[in-house]
Amino acid sequence: MRTHARKTATGKSESRGTTSRPPEIGSALGLASTRTLDVVHEIQHGLPFESFEQFQAHTGMPLGQLSAWIGVRDRTLARRKREGRLQPNESDRLLRAARLYASVLMMCSGDGALAATWLGAPQRGLGGERPLDLAATEVGTAAVEALVGRVEHGIPG
Repeated sequence: MRTHARKTATGKSESRGTTSRPPEIGSALGLASTRTLDVVHEIQHGLPFESFEQFQAHTGMPLGQLSAWIGVRDRTLARRKREGRLQPNESDRLLRAARLYASVLMMCSGDGALAATWLGAPQRGLGGERPLDLAATEVGTAAVEALVGRVEHGIPG
C-alpha cells in the first residue's frame, strides 16, 4: 500500500494511506491533451510513433518487451516507425499499457524499476502469471488492475 508520511503536532512522523489517482498518462505518451474526447480522437487516428518511443523511455522497458506487451511484432514496429504513426488498435493498446503502468508505478511509490520488475514477475494473486502476459488483453488488464487495487489496500493477493 502506498502511504504518505506527515508530521503530527508532536513532531513525530505518521503514515496514512492514500487513494490518489495514478499519475497522468498523457505525459508518458506525449499527448497534447488529456481530455477524454481529444484522446479518443487521437486513438482513432493513430498515435504518433513518438508516443511509443516516449513511453519506452518513460518506463525503461526493453523495446521487445514493450512491443510484445502492446502486441506489435518487431517488423511491424519498424514499419510503424517509418510511417510515423501507430494504427488505431495499436494506439489503444499502448494507451491501455500506459494506464496500467501508471497504476503499478503509483503502487510502487514512483519507483519505475520496481514497477517494471513487478510487471514482469509471476504474481500469486494472478495464479502465478506475469502481469505483462495477462495485460496483453483488456480482460487480463482488468485482472491486473484489480490485483493492484487489492495490494494498495493491503488485501493479500
